[in-house]
Amino acid sequence: MKKILFLLVLALPLAAFSQEFIESESCTSIIVGKAASVDGSTMTSHSCDSGTDRTWINLVPGQKYKKGEECTIYLEPKRAKGPDDPDRIEVGFIPQLRETYAFINTAYPCMNEHQLAIGETTFGGKREMISDEGLIDCPELYRLALQRAKTAREAIRVIDELTKEYGYNDVGECFTFAEPNETWHFEILGPGKGKTGAVWAAVRVPDNEIGVSANASRIRTIDLKDKDNYLASDNVFSLAEELGFWSPESGKKFEFCYVYANRNSLGSRRREWRALSSVAPSLKLNPNSENFPLSVKPDKKVSVKDILSIFRDYYQDSPFDMTGSIKTINRQGDLVQSPVANPFMNSEIRKLLKVPYERTICCARATYLMVTQSRSWLPDPIGGVVWLGYDNPATTPHVPIYCGISTMPESYMVDGREKFRRDCAWWAFRRVSQLCGFRYQVMSKDVEVVWKEIEEKAFTNQPEFEKKMLELYKSDPETVIELLTQYSLEIANGAVERYWKLGDELWSKYNRYF
Repeated sequence: MKKILFLLVLALPLAAFSQEFIESESCTSIIVGKAASVDGSTMTSHSCDSGTDRTWINLVPGQKYKKGEECTIYLEPKRAKGPDDPDRIEVGFIPQLRETYAFINTAYPCMNEHQLAIGETTFGGKREMISDEGLIDCPELYRLALQRAKTAREAIRVIDELTKEYGYNDVGECFTFAEPNETWHFEILGPGKGKTGAVWAAVRVPDNEIGVSANASRIRTIDLKDKDNYLASDNVFSLAEELGFWSPESGKKFEFCYVYANRNSLGSRRREWRALSSVAPSLKLNPNSENFPLSVKPDKKVSVKDILSIFRDYYQDSPFDMTGSIKTINRQGDLVQSPVANPFMNSEIRKLLKVPYERTICCARATYLMVTQSRSWLPDPIGGVVWLGYDNPATTPHVPIYCGISTMPESYMVDGREKFRRDCAWWAFRRVSQLCGFRYQVMSKDVEVVWKEIEEKAFTNQPEFEKKMLELYKSDPETVIELLTQYSLEIANGAVERYWKLGDELWSKYNRYF
């Protein structure tokens, strides 16, 4: 019965698609090689631009199991109301390992105790690729990879083994891996109706380059003789032939993104252009191109702050800025930008103002944004950091959550999807971002002062704090875990408290506009 229910639930969204391709404009991820960052960090990221994914985040500890124990596989854990949600749907079981690793459990689990981090974007792909036999979906693959792997290559091997045995049932997804030494761009799809398995390809992002994924398949040619930089499933070519998508006799070169998906979405390509152009403006990339390099060498090395800046981008100072054409006459009779010009206007207001739509990198429907740091020269508990911010990146601070902490802040473990809650951290930031929509041009400046103060303090204190933790770790690692937890929780709780106060301040200052 559970299997039947699973298939029915899986089939529901597919009925809405009448086209050959499933397309998405829901998330963005940027990957940074260690030689492309200012301090040698590798980075990945995920802007979870969803209006339905869960807001609660917890820490799942590593565990040891007895021989023969099983691991439960769930349907869409990203929608669960809590870690013990009684309404979660079990779809099957796989053998459990004798030991699993701890990980930070966001809607798409993001980093484990060994500094292995994963970002995500959905690219959909051809509808024919979806399997009705597979057991494991995308968020569950994230969890299983983080519980069972220490490096990106290990994670790819784990995913390959699991999907061969139990099958992948989701649409096309891109996983952006980062660990202390390597970064990888990985794309996976199902094997098609009636089949168990998956088809996938992976390309290593060079150490001195930065890549991006924005809801479109990006992998083109793959050189499987070069195992240092390319990996793929055993069926990557044969499945394409079997399904009639490609044949070597055709004379056409095999390009993964065109064989199994497409490059039609301008909303995806424009974000690729903007992210790559932000780090390498010297390339003078064309915003209307169909293809861009998978990764580029930046004009200068980047920091976490630089990556956050890209995620706050809404094409300002470009022809694609949706607020640029919204003008008004001020008291002096000058034509100026309207105080209500908002880069995150809903479709009704855009139509009323005749503003063309652009899918910007920054997204008002974001559940959260995370940017990770993995650092080879530091012990894992200190070296792995997730810079985490709830809701719209343009209006929220991002706080450091170390992968070595023992618990998340209490208010971060409360889900706010069902209703407004004062004990839910997400709502503190959500309320502020929504209030800004009334007079964005002026209100966002007040908000910027606050998030900048919180972020700048965290970035400024990070080097000295980590220096102390590194010294103490040599003699007392257990105390370091306690101090890392205390440090992360203090900053996160302080940000939540400040944003509840900020929301009240906005209500008071701008009450005549509401």
